[in-house]
Amino acid sequence: MKKIILLALLTLNIHANTLEKSGDALLLIIPSLAFGSTLYLDDKEGQIQLVKSAFSNAVVTYGLKYSINKTRPNGEDDRSFPSGHTSATFQGASFIHRRYGLTYGLLAYAGAIYTGYTRVHADKHYVEDVLAGALVGVLSTYAFTSASKIHFEPFFEGNRYGIGISKSW
Repeated sequence: MKKIILLALLTLNIHANTLEKSGDALLLIIPSLAFGSTLYLDDKEGQIQLVKSAFSNAVVTYGLKYSINKTRPNGEDDRSFPSGHTSATFQGASFIHRRYGLTYGLLAYAGAIYTGYTRVHADKHYVEDVLAGALVGVLSTYAFTSASKIHFEPFFEGNRYGIGISKSW
């Protein structure tokens, strides 16, 4: 019986570590996709807007962390509020949404929500830390990002589908 309990605890620990690591990976993936989109589309205006919003997001997030000093649920340190992982992923997701449309932002938002979940599940943050991080990320994007003049339109014709891209001047 002890072996079964030990195996169950080991399995739960592996699951928790994998869950937390997947949130850590999204911390890099979502902002990278946002920046990669600006490079791929040669969207210089979007690059500048993304850098401004990412910089302001980092300043506000870490300014709050170091001025509020809220202890994490696991007691690790006093930098719980707001969640930096969540603010960065929501900043990237809201940039994609704001700049290129909700169709493209939805998957990024799903990843950002999942990242917030992993932070709470790993005992790194309370729910309010994650919600505040999401708000900071979205507001930092909306402060600096305008809709793109590049428009994407998915199309479906019979058994053919794709994405049309157009640009307004």
